[in-house]
Amino acid sequence: MPDTSTRKSIEIAGRHIGANFPPFVIAELSANHNGRIDVAMQIIDEAKKAGADAVKIQTYLPDTITLESSGEAFKIKGGLWDGRTLYDLYEEAHTPWEWHKPLFDHARKVGITIFSSPFDKTAIDLLEDLNAPAYKIASFEAIDHALIRYAASTGKPMIISTGMADDEEIEEAIDAARSGGCRDLAILHCVSGYPAPPEDYNLRTIPDMIERFGLVTGLSDHTLDNTTAITSIALGAAIIEKHFTLDRNGGGPDDSFSLEPAEMKGLCDGARTAWQAMGRVDYGRKSSEQGNVKFRRSLYFVKDLRAGETIAEDSIRSVRPGYGLAPKHLGSLIGRKVKTDVVFATPVSWDVVE
Repeated sequence: MPDTSTRKSIEIAGRHIGANFPPFVIAELSANHNGRIDVAMQIIDEAKKAGADAVKIQTYLPDTITLESSGEAFKIKGGLWDGRTLYDLYEEAHTPWEWHKPLFDHARKVGITIFSSPFDKTAIDLLEDLNAPAYKIASFEAIDHALIRYAASTGKPMIISTGMADDEEIEEAIDAARSGGCRDLAILHCVSGYPAPPEDYNLRTIPDMIERFGLVTGLSDHTLDNTTAITSIALGAAIIEKHFTLDRNGGGPDDSFSLEPAEMKGLCDGARTAWQAMGRVDYGRKSSEQGNVKFRRSLYFVKDLRAGETIAEDSIRSVRPGYGLAPKHLGSLIGRKVKTDVVFATPVSWDVVE
């Protein structure tokens, strides 16, 4: 297989993703359906309206992601889910597998890309039956090389979140994806805190990741607003993933750190504006500036002079508008004579100077 480690873009569902393309915004549905398929479908609708490029779900059952145990190791201590067992949390949060086809069908009907994070091989098999266009490996699974290789063996594009992973573990995850056959691969800088404080993100890591790993790189953002995500665009992020809900106060496991529809629209608009503003290195005059050139400073006569008179320091000034000679010529004009009569407020030109 040819070396694809320095690809400048990947493609998901016909959409090119990379630094030279507008940012790919993923609305993470996660557990925000709160146990109702109609809510999940409404989230898909709102993601489309907000301008997101894709909506992502999660494919697991409590039995495929953890064990039904109340042992201390299986209890969550601290944070949003303090005191709950892993099994209990995932029982509440999972997206039932019988919902997957209706959700995929609905997303395709409204015209938004849908894919998923699988958490075991059976999840990938289910998603393959639905012709999922890509796979996302969650941060907690980035060290599960067998899962990564199995997803890669489908030949579908893959995105790997790197929360909690050090540089060696990121390299190992990439190697697993490549050895499994993945060609279109992207990674996401991520902080696996729920929510995560902006100062933990260290966004300067993104350009280092791009240089170090040679992959399309993005951000999985768990902060509470859009500042971190939009800022990441200026540092090379090509993908933005953000949890999305209808109501931050909805009471679901992930609602409290998710964006509501108006905020998601703000993210989509802001990320694309940031990307457009990045542009390219360009010192030339911009189209929006052309009409204002005439209002720059230039040299004007500020008193009447007769032909043959000498231009003194009080004869000309640098003022607006810009129809005269550039102010840089001021020094070379002092002491020269005018060829013709000039009057107050005449722009200085070489035609009237000896």
